[in-house]
Amino acid sequence: MSHKYRLYYSPGAASLLVHWLLIETNAPHELVKVDMEAGEHKTPAFLKLNPNGLIPTMLIDGVAHYEAAALALHLADAFPAARLAPPVHDVKRGHLYQWMFNLANALQPLLRAWWRPEEPAGEAHSAVVREHLNARLDAQWTRIDAHLAEHGALLGEQITVADFYLVMLMRWSRNMPRPATQWPHLAALAARLKALPSFAALYEREGLTEWA
Repeated sequence: MSHKYRLYYSPGAASLLVHWLLIETNAPHELVKVDMEAGEHKTPAFLKLNPNGLIPTMLIDGVAHYEAAALALHLADAFPAARLAPPVHDVKRGHLYQWMFNLANALQPLLRAWWRPEEPAGEAHSAVVREHLNARLDAQWTRIDAHLAEHGALLGEQITVADFYLVMLMRWSRNMPRPATQWPHLAALAARLKALPSFAALYEREGLTEWA
């Protein structure tokens, strides 16, 4: 059964993961660009689709779904020929869930807080927040780099949606004091995935140039 996909996205936002996977899996899809600076993600019409008022949001057969990690897992399962996730019965499937939740709950919030320090602490404390986050991010990158040194990719040699997710988050670090690519095995994984034709197509469609 083929699904109809309509992705609400903003260039470079968390929707980049889902957009990239739509291209990588050759899933037929429609794009709707959301102007976040104009607050389109907070309008009543958008909030009916995603009450959190966040990107990405995707209609699957006309029904709204959200959370980037969940959408990534859906696409991996909907397009098994792309081999972006172990089969459900494979023990590695549990490792995939572990990494997806870890990236969503442990790494992404740190990156978001670094870029938007006023959200947790207010403008007056932004410098202190970032100083604290720099150490925590360094610890995360160091831990993941050590894992990649041993395994090549998050689940081994087979690239999965978790690796796409990780590389998207690495991109978010590009202008931080210590970007993720300063760790050698993270840099190698990023180079591997950025060499995919889907990455070039993604950048062209979203009009991105940084970190190409």
